[in-house]
Amino acid sequence: MSVLYVARSAALAEWASDVGLSKHVFKVGCTDEPLEPLIAAGWGGATDWTVVKKQQVEGVDEAQILARLQRKEKMVDPAYYPRLRGATGIFKVAPDHVENHIFIAKSMANEALPKGLKLKPIDFADYLIHNILR
Repeated sequence: MSVLYVARSAALAEWASDVGLSKHVFKVGCTDEPLEPLIAAGWGGATDWTVVKKQQVEGVDEAQILARLQRKEKMVDPAYYPRLRGATGIFKVAPDHVENHIFIAKSMANEALPKGLKLKPIDFADYLIHNILR
């Protein structure tokens, strides 16, 4: 069984903000191997990666996951940014998309809508995983 994961790096987010991408960049991937050594190796020259959320999935591989997510979100081209050095699966996520996702989910569940919404990394991870699995 594979593990679908969403990870983030504060150092890479700061760099992405400085180069004009967005501070909301996340690494999405899927692996059959243990997750800890993969995360510790890091991507894009950053070694402070942390797993925001992971989920067991069956019958999908990383290429399928990335293709599904690219329908909704923009994947950062590793060839365009030399710092990324071929790291695939790094996505730039618009906070508006996450807010809309939360509002629609709350409305569909007939729950009270939040007034002052402050997005956290787990909100971005939930949004990304939801778009991959649907």
